Amino acid sequence: MKLSVVIVNYNVEHFLEQCLKSVFKAMDGIEGEVFVVDNHSVDGSVDMVKEKFPTAILIANKQNTGFSKANNQAIAVSKGQYVLLLNPDTVVEEDTFHTCLQFMDAHPDAGACGVKLIDGKGNYLPESKRGLPTPEVAFYKIFGLSTVFPKSKRFGKYHLGFLDAEETNEIEVLSGAFMFMRKEALDKSGFLDEAFFMYGEDIDLSYRITLAGYKIYYHPKTRVIHYRGESTKKSSINYVFVFYQAMIIFARKHFSPSNAKAFSLLINLAVYLRAGFSILKRLAGSAWLPLLDGTLFFGGMFVLKTYWAQKSGIYYPYSFMWIAVPLYILAWVMSMWINGAYEKPHRTGAAVRGVLTGTVIILLVYALLPETYRYSRFLTLIGAAWAALSASGFRSLINLINYKTIFPERRELKRILLIGGIEEASRIKALINQSPVKTSYVGLVNPSEQENIPKGFAGNIGRLKDMVEIFGINELIFCGKDLSSSEIMNQMMKINHPELEYKIAPPESLFIIGSNSIQTSGELYVIGLNAIDRPLNRRKKRALDIAFSFMLLVFFPLLFVTKSPRNALKNVVQCLLGRFTWVGYSPGKISDSLPKLKMSVLNPLDPFSKLASDDQMRIQTNILYAKDYRITNDVSIIYQSFRRIGRKVLS
Repeated sequence: MKLSVVIVNYNVEHFLEQCLKSVFKAMDGIEGEVFVVDNHSVDGSVDMVKEKFPTAILIANKQNTGFSKANNQAIAVSKGQYVLLLNPDTVVEEDTFHTCLQFMDAHPDAGACGVKLIDGKGNYLPESKRGLPTPEVAFYKIFGLSTVFPKSKRFGKYHLGFLDAEETNEIEVLSGAFMFMRKEALDKSGFLDEAFFMYGEDIDLSYRITLAGYKIYYHPKTRVIHYRGESTKKSSINYVFVFYQAMIIFARKHFSPSNAKAFSLLINLAVYLRAGFSILKRLAGSAWLPLLDGTLFFGGMFVLKTYWAQKSGIYYPYSFMWIAVPLYILAWVMSMWINGAYEKPHRTGAAVRGVLTGTVIILLVYALLPETYRYSRFLTLIGAAWAALSASGFRSLINLINYKTIFPERRELKRILLIGGIEEASRIKALINQSPVKTSYVGLVNPSEQENIPKGFAGNIGRLKDMVEIFGINELIFCGKDLSSSEIMNQMMKINHPELEYKIAPPESLFIIGSNSIQTSGELYVIGLNAIDRPLNRRKKRALDIAFSFMLLVFFPLLFVTKSPRNALKNVVQCLLGRFTWVGYSPGKISDSLPKLKMSVLNPLDPFSKLASDDQMRIQTNILYAKDYRITNDVSIIYQSFRRIGRKVLS
C-alpha cells in the first residue's frame, strides 16, 4: 500500500466533511487508506463519517486522548509506505498526494516533506516552512526581531523567511497541519511523543526525523488550504500558555540542561509579557468608550445642574452630583451595553435605545424612593436627553472617520457572487434567501471560461476579478460540486483582495466553510447560525435573568405557585447575583466544546418532561440551544415550566 492518511478530529464536523471530500478526490489512482480518529466529539462527527465516508477507517475514542496519542493509534496500524498527518480544517488539491509521492520517491534521503499552506483568503502561511526553535531563534521570535527582519538569515530563522516560498528547499520543521512522512523514517525516529497533548509535537517529531539521518523538505508545487484556529482560538491567553509550555517540554527533552534552563526562563518571560499585554489591550479596547460616555454624561449633567440651579433658585445637595448622577450614568451605560452600543460598527440607534431603557429604570426606582432622595425629575429627563444626544453624536463622529461605517446598516448587507453551475448555485442561493443573512445582491457566475454568458449568469469566471470591482462584491462563495479545489485556490490567489471574504459550499451540504467570519479566520459559517456565545446574546440572556428575577421579587406571591417557594426565592437571588441563569443546558454530560453557561434552573427539555429522553437527545438539545439562541425560546421555556422554577439546582 502506498499512502495512509491520518486525520484527528475533535468537534469540527463541517470542516472534517469538507476535508474528507477533498482527500478522497486526491486519493484517486492511489492505493491507500484514510483514517479518522475522533477524540470523543459530540457534534455528530462520528455519525457523519459512518454515513458519508463508509470506506474511511474510523477510530472513535471514548475520551479526548490528545493530538499525539490519537495520531499514534492510526500510525500503529497503518499499512502505507508513506503516512500523512492532516488537520481536519484543511482542503487539499486534487494533485497534492500525487505530487508529494512523486517527490518522495525521487528523493530517498527525504524522511518527510511539507507543502505550501494558504489561509482561507489565499494568503501564504509562513509556518509552511520553519526552523528549529533554538534559544537564539526563540529570542528573535519572541521579541519581534523575526517580524522586523523576516528575510534576514540571522533574525528570520523561525519561518526561514530568507528562503523563496516558491522554491523547493531543505527545512528543519514541518507544520503539524500537513506532515507527509516516510513510514520507514517514522519507525526509526519513533511516533509522536504523547507528552505533548497539543502543539509542539510537530517540532519534536521533525527534529527526531533529522536525528534519524533523514532530510525534511519544503515542496511548494502543490497547495493546501488551512483555515487555522477552529479548534483553538490562537489569540486566547490559554493558547499562549499551552503553546509555550510545549516549547519548554521540547527544550528539556533535546537541549543541554543549561540551554534548557535558559530557554525555559525566556519562554516564561514571554508568556507573562504577552499575557499581560493581551489583558491590558483588551481592557483598553473595551473600556475607553464607556469611560468617555460617562465623562460626557457627567460633564453635561454638571452644566445642566448649574444652569438650572441659577435659573430656578433650587439648591442641589452634594449627594446629587456625587451619588445620584454616577448612579444615573451607571444605569445608562449598562443599558447601552445590553443594547449593543459598544459593539462595532457603533450604532447610534443602540446608544439611544440604551439611554431610554436606562432612563425608564431610573424613573421606576425614583418612584419607589422616599421623598428625601427624590431629586428633580425634570433635570433627570433633560440629562437623559443630553446623554442620548452626546452618545449618538459621538458615535456618528466615529463613523465619519471611516467612510465605510457612515452607514453601518449597509455594511451588514452582503453582496455575494456564487461561482458554480446553474443547479448548484441556485440551490445555495435558495439557502441564503431562506436564511437570516442580509444580502443586497446575489449574482451567479458561470465556472466556464467561455466567452458567451449563459442565461441566468452575471458573467463568466474569466472576468471574476472585474465583477468583484464593478458590483462592489464583499463575499465569494465557490460551489465545491462544480469547481475543483485547485480551481478555487487559483481564483483566490488571482483575485487576492484583502477585504473580500471567500467561502466554499460543499456539495449536498447545508453549511459553508468561511475564510474570515466576524470573529476570526477559519471560523465556521452556517446558514442561520446565531450562537449563544455572541456578546449580544450573552447580554440579552443576562438582561432576561435580571428582569425576570426583579419581576418575581415585585410580584413575590407568584412564588407560591411553584413546587417549592423557598427554593424559588433562593434561585431568584442566585440569578440576580449571576451565579445561576434561568435557562441553560440540559443536565448530564456537557461537552467542553460548547460555550460555558452558569448552572441553570430550567432547560430546553423541561416543557417536554413527559417524553422520555436519553443522553444522546440531551447532547443534541444542548448543541441546538447553543448554536441557535433565541431569547424568545427562553421566555417560552420559562412560561411553560414556571412551576419548576423552585427546583433545587445541583452545582
